[in-house]
Amino acid sequence: MLILLLLPPVLAAVAGWLVAPAYLHPIRRELTPDLIREADASFAVTHADREPFDVRAPDGVLLRGWKVTPPNPNGSWVLLFHGVADNRVGVTGQAEFLLGSGYGVVMMDARAHGASEGSTATYGWLERQDTRAVIDRLFQDPRQGCLAIPHHGTGNACPPPRHIFALGESMGAGIALETAATDPRIEAVVAEASFANLREAAYDYAGLRKYPRLGKTLLSPFAWTLLYRGARLTAIPLAEVSPAKAVGSRAFPVLLICDEKDVALPCRHTQMIYDAARGPKQLWVVPNAYHTAALGFYPQEFKRRVLEFFETYRSGCSPLTVPATFVERPSEQEKERTPEAPVAGLLLIRTSGRRFRPF
Repeated sequence: MLILLLLPPVLAAVAGWLVAPAYLHPIRRELTPDLIREADASFAVTHADREPFDVRAPDGVLLRGWKVTPPNPNGSWVLLFHGVADNRVGVTGQAEFLLGSGYGVVMMDARAHGASEGSTATYGWLERQDTRAVIDRLFQDPRQGCLAIPHHGTGNACPPPRHIFALGESMGAGIALETAATDPRIEAVVAEASFANLREAAYDYAGLRKYPRLGKTLLSPFAWTLLYRGARLTAIPLAEVSPAKAVGSRAFPVLLICDEKDVALPCRHTQMIYDAARGPKQLWVVPNAYHTAALGFYPQEFKRRVLEFFETYRSGCSPLTVPATFVERPSEQEKERTPEAPVAGLLLIRTSGRRFRPF
């Protein structure tokens, strides 16, 4: 009996030790010509202009991406963050409807992903510094040719961005939240399927993405050794990488999205972030959706919520206030598209110190 009790934790600890390097060096999805053509076809729908946007990170790593400008810009920019083992093309769907609404977008390959340099992903610890460098470059880099055009009027011929927002999914959602906590130039964040912290995410992987309670108890040594060895390999306190802690350190608006059937990062992660957030906050639980699939399951509802959220802060309006938690039903278009789904999700908005939970 003693052997049976000790063997699973020991095996879990060994597995965590062995998995740590792969956790830090995710599979790199190359930016192929086919993917670029796919993205260009999407940009052509809105007649947007794509240009290379390369940025040198503070530690010397070269980050590669695109700066995409709509034909009728509204002066606001959205930084788009892809998930782990993906690249910038993974957020093309989000870019398309943002461009169609006048938002410029910056799509970067995260370090150790796509065409960017670097071999180690730190899930926000170094990436938040990378994002600050991207924002610096965005302010310093007016559109090509703008300064060469004679300007005889008043005002700035090449105005800087009026507003900067962020939208990310999975790993990218965590990076967006962690960066916004340290850079007030990011005014509001949409985060889908973010992890609450790396330890909590490791529990899900220890539980084989099905039994998180098992990952938190009998197989918890997996998480302990994974983070311990990861910290030794990177000299970075990976246990401190925490979007939940980030939203508690600065009060900025967040729209948090969790997918009901997500087994990679279940909704408890988003709920932890929601509970910790100090600023105006909204939570949308997407029925029947899988990991980062909200846009695919409810495209019109996703677009409506994101655009209304950004527009609230782009126009300088105060956050929407409601007396209590309520169930928001889908739009008429969504009802016609998915008649079997009676509710498009739950929207929770904090209006005071009280916290409301879904029912």
